Amino acid sequence: MTISGYIYLLYNVYFYMILIYVLMSWLPAVKNSVVGDFLGKLVEPYLRPFRRLIPPIGGILDISPIIALFALRFVAAGLDAIVSFFSRS
Repeated sequence: MTISGYIYLLYNVYFYMILIYVLMSWLPAVKNSVVGDFLGKLVEPYLRPFRRLIPPIGGILDISPIIALFALRFVAAGLDAIVSFFSRS
């Protein structure tokens, strides 16, 4: 597997971790489970800065995970571009 392959594998794994964590927030019993705590420890440090910058709309709708997922995609694409640039040299 190439470095680009690893970048996108890690991107996909973390993307789905965030997505599952966000969906789990709709079910408090699941979010407070062992799996929810584990995902929270891995995902919350990444989501926290976005939540500080983007307050919930109307105090209810939190769109910061959407922005965080876009940022994660841009970081993965940027890393892929850097790796591709240096692998051509």
